[in-house]
Amino acid sequence: MESVIETELCEPDQRRDTRGRRIADKGERERILGEYARSGLTLRAFARLEGINYHTLCGWRYRYGRSKGSKSQLPVRFTEVEVPAGLSAGPLEVVRPDGTVLRGNDAESLARLARLLSD
Repeated sequence: MESVIETELCEPDQRRDTRGRRIADKGERERILGEYARSGLTLRAFARLEGINYHTLCGWRYRYGRSKGSKSQLPVRFTEVEVPAGLSAGPLEVVRPDGTVLRGNDAESLARLARLLSD
């Protein structure tokens, strides 16, 4: 019988797990998460763009935030909007960088909720 040996050529700095997936070191994970934070994209869109499994990126983000002692490393940005007199503001919507959508009719309540979620 002839035995077959399967091999794969990997770059020396690219470690792989038993399933052949590339293992990113801590520095690379932090760099990628920093790029995500600056991108303004949703987590799913950024993962697709970078070719990283969405759930892997979620796990990195969760572990990185816990190691830094906070729940979120993303900056919160608010923009004040003035509604012209005579127009109804109607329902308001806040879209967070992670893709979470907050909806309501009271701007103060939405702002308070967004602050609570980012703490």
